[in-house]
Amino acid sequence: MNVLIIGGGGRENAIADAIARSERNPTLFAVMAKKNPGIAALCEDFLLVKETDVEKVVGYAREKGIEMVFIGPEAPLAVGLADALEEAGIGAVGPRKDVARIEFDKAWARNFMKDNDIEGCPAFKVFSEKKGLQEYIEELGSVAIKPAGLTGGKGVKVMGDQLPDTGAAYDYAVSLLDGDNVVVEENLVGEEFTVQAFVDGKNLAFTPCVQDHKRAFENDLGPNTGGMGSYSDSDGLLPFVTIDDLYRAREIMKATITALGETETPFKGMLYGQFILTKNGPKVIEFNARFGDPEAMNVLPLLKTDMIDVMSAVVSGTLDELDVEFLKRATVCKYAVPAGYPDEPSKDKEVVVGDIGDALLFYSSVYEKDGKVYTTGSRAVAVVGVASSITDAERIAQNALENITGDLHFRRDIGTPELVQRRVTHMEQIRG
Repeated sequence: MNVLIIGGGGRENAIADAIARSERNPTLFAVMAKKNPGIAALCEDFLLVKETDVEKVVGYAREKGIEMVFIGPEAPLAVGLADALEEAGIGAVGPRKDVARIEFDKAWARNFMKDNDIEGCPAFKVFSEKKGLQEYIEELGSVAIKPAGLTGGKGVKVMGDQLPDTGAAYDYAVSLLDGDNVVVEENLVGEEFTVQAFVDGKNLAFTPCVQDHKRAFENDLGPNTGGMGSYSDSDGLLPFVTIDDLYRAREIMKATITALGETETPFKGMLYGQFILTKNGPKVIEFNARFGDPEAMNVLPLLKTDMIDVMSAVVSGTLDELDVEFLKRATVCKYAVPAGYPDEPSKDKEVVVGDIGDALLFYSSVYEKDGKVYTTGSRAVAVVGVASSITDAERIAQNALENITGDLHFRRDIGTPELVQRRVTHMEQIRG
């Protein structure tokens, strides 16, 4: 079977690795904007082109006799790549544009939750002009300001964090109105966690919970990033998440897919639920229509079920006939990023990978030239430790990072007992 992966980041490297492990012996191809050496090493062939160039991607898929495509990033979904592939008779693991908008149009997503009485939706309003904006911000008191469109995970600002007061929140919202609608919603207090699931239009197969760390610097300081690292626990939960919390989050995701199924376009691919655990249970921060990055790198190495079987079940709508299983192991993923990331990242600097021990390595936003790997200005390489405990997995990941050299920065604290305990204590205080 010929399989094509779209995208050239760390998430796609993890997807490619999972496909390459398949006992079905697929032949792997890739489309990516820059040559990711980790993906290229697993492929029979690859095309270097913008992943949003639908005509070229579909043409390449036809030329190579591709039977299934896994779409990694959100941008190709937003331009309708899944639609074009399916119309060409090629199965796509990735939703069509009409339902992928649950990620790339936050205003639509919030209204969709409200209209379908889906639990976990915070108080919100959508604004296309200034009228009523200041009054609503003052009414809520503490708010999150979100541009409606795609921002690479960096456009959201919240009070008490990036925004000191309601006046700053108003000014930021106004600055966004020039090119987009703005979503103003209550600022939720709690601990964030991620639940991801394969979806075949009706059925969901859930992966273990993950917690991502967005802030650039240790102790959760500095600007937001695409994600500096993440961890998962061996029981599929997190140390501050109960079985009941997880059940409620999964029910929200199931209700979302059921409601999407009542549209003309079933949702097939990955649904990513970003939740915040509050004193009143889990609330939805946002939905994404693809695997998270770095969260994919936590869960895909644990996938026991053959990835080709999972993809086939997603495409054919038969996930309910497949038992999707994961190893009961803990993971810690840590990113090495260019110095100065995200505001003033160094670029075109060589990355040298030494002895990383038992860790897994996934290349992200790098490029290969003359046998050497260089940074692009975004996250460079990720390492993943897999072990029986979060603590042991963290040691494996940190040891690997210490043996990667270049003009790089990373967070040492992700997955450490001290940081995990802070999350647990914080949640205990919130629950009262």
